[in-house]
Amino acid sequence: MEPGPYAIVILGASGDLAKRKLIPALLRLCEDGLLEPSTVIIGSGRNAISEEIFRAMFDVSVQFASRLFYHQGISGLKTYIANKGNFSKVIVFFALPPQVYSERAAELAKDGFGPETSIIIEKPFGADYTSSVELNRRLTEHFEESSIFRIDHYLAKEAVQNILVFRFANPLFFPVWDNHYIESIQINASETQGVVNRGSYFDSAGILRDMVQNHLMQLLCLTTMEPPLSLESEDIVARKIELLRCVSIEECHRFQYEGYRGEKDVDAHSTTETFAELKLGINNFRWAGVPIYMRCGKALERNGTEIAVRFKPFPGGLFEKQGPISRNTIIFMIQPNAGIIVSIVGKEIGREINLVNTNMRFCYDEHRLGEKAREIPEAYQKLLLDAVLGNHTLFVTAHETELSWKVIGDFLDKGEVATYPFGKDPPTRLGVEWIDFENYYSSCS
Repeated sequence: MEPGPYAIVILGASGDLAKRKLIPALLRLCEDGLLEPSTVIIGSGRNAISEEIFRAMFDVSVQFASRLFYHQGISGLKTYIANKGNFSKVIVFFALPPQVYSERAAELAKDGFGPETSIIIEKPFGADYTSSVELNRRLTEHFEESSIFRIDHYLAKEAVQNILVFRFANPLFFPVWDNHYIESIQINASETQGVVNRGSYFDSAGILRDMVQNHLMQLLCLTTMEPPLSLESEDIVARKIELLRCVSIEECHRFQYEGYRGEKDVDAHSTTETFAELKLGINNFRWAGVPIYMRCGKALERNGTEIAVRFKPFPGGLFEKQGPISRNTIIFMIQPNAGIIVSIVGKEIGREINLVNTNMRFCYDEHRLGEKAREIPEAYQKLLLDAVLGNHTLFVTAHETELSWKVIGDFLDKGEVATYPFGKDPPTRLGVEWIDFENYYSSCS
């Protein structure tokens, strides 16, 4: 497909996001022929720089660099774009601090950008329920909700998109996806690094705002929502909204790694959490009584994002004499190695009936299509192309963000903040046996 011709604008084009993610993603889309040849990419920022200097900021081909232009500020930007060609649509990416989103949206409207314009914004979408509602209200004063694309880059990961396929394209698993068979669900997101150079932002947010409200809630929705009527974005969003209305947090424990208060741009007396552990429930017929456990944080023992669906023990106990029987478990591995592991019990080779655990696996690195290994698209390639095409499936609506803030609202900045050593996982306070996900990565490494 060749959408366009479009003009793609990056506000804050001299920043790190444009250099590391946006321009490389647009370069790949152009190389793959997914953007119409007359599409232009216009950077905008506060500084007055020439187009030659702007083009030299990026490691791109001469042919691609010829698509790059630069305009200082927003005032006059609409006229500048019109002078470059007759574009059917303008896509504006806000590579900016979230606190200026509504102000920049108002400036775009004042400069003449209207129904032909779509805007793309990054999380966080507010800092709590009240500020989220206010942000959405101010954005929709200038642009229709259908023209606003809120990025949650987890939704663009191949392994995340495959959750719906696994659930709704395989009748093998669909009948057992409820509280009659499933004992619990675990969602884990661990990082070994601390806050690095994001101290100023992170200290005002914390891990609940930075990860739980958006990424982990979206993973929960895809894992537990009802089947959508179709794959249209409206039907998928409707099911996620239904699910979020039923979610509640039963326990939340906050932690902070030792040395965090000494990080650059962090308050010396900060009580911001860098790790959180939660127990949630879903009050509907499918999931009532099934505990949902979440944990995520920084400065931990390992890097990894996973979802585990653990099944109840088999009734009857035919093989109890052989010792404890491991629970069947399905592991959705999101990163660093993407794949799906189904852990089952089998018989060890030999005359005796000795039970052994074994894994059935689907690993992305082993199942790429085509004559040569097919590269897994980087998240921003997929998200930018979908925004250009007007496809909201992998983006988050205003209603979803507000409901997610409602779910965690009573636990933001509340309660004790315990400490843990840098590089060590805090001991659980939920009484749950956390799955050792690292054992499964050897199956897809």
